[in-house]
Amino acid sequence: MLPKLRSVPYRSGARGQMEKLSDAGLAASLLLALLCSLTPSSADDSPLQDLCPAAPQGEAKLFMNGFLCKSPSSVMASDFKTSRLNHAGDTDNFLRSSMNVVTAADFPGLNTQGLSVARTDLAMDGMVPPHSHPRASEMMFVSHGTVVAGFVDSGNRLFQRTLRDGDVFVYPRGLLHFCVNAGYGLATTFSVLNSQNPGVVSIAGAMFAPGSDVMEKLVSRISSLIARNATAMAISVW
Repeated sequence: MLPKLRSVPYRSGARGQMEKLSDAGLAASLLLALLCSLTPSSADDSPLQDLCPAAPQGEAKLFMNGFLCKSPSSVMASDFKTSRLNHAGDTDNFLRSSMNVVTAADFPGLNTQGLSVARTDLAMDGMVPPHSHPRASEMMFVSHGTVVAGFVDSGNRLFQRTLRDGDVFVYPRGLLHFCVNAGYGLATTFSVLNSQNPGVVSIAGAMFAPGSDVMEKLVSRISSLIARNATAMAISVW
């Protein structure tokens, strides 16, 4: 004898429609969660150097995106400590500032951690001119002094604040930023950057360094203008 089948009531009306929408929403949420979980595993690692063109076939050599790790048996506590930021830098220069960035190249414990640290010393009226870190954001902590810190976004908007002891300021990744001593004494800041090799791009240093083509052309142009104006003045006097 065949078993008796139990009938399932048909869901109709607004309640049935709501249950269908709820089921569809649940399925969409599960699909989105699955896609999000797969995305990180398929992404490329961030580069730790500026350039890395492919080597021709047969000429490829080992080049690590970072540094080789020590054998686990030889790792020591001293690998995770550094004293490179203990002392103030030399501010006896044109900018009246000193910036010391410590990366995994100098501090072994930073390797594979995605971090680097820095110390900046600013004499009175000292400044760090606009520069950027192409591979890192920077979080700066003011140890002592008064510092004006700021950055410019891609819309040419200036974001600037005056910082004092204990204040923290964040420079977003890749944006031009600067800091200036706005007090009457030495100012010191410490920074953490979220890359073991953040890189530094300095527009002023690249374009106007002594011996650069841009600098030579500017000097030549200025000299030409000075000579032309001097000649014009001499003619007008006579």
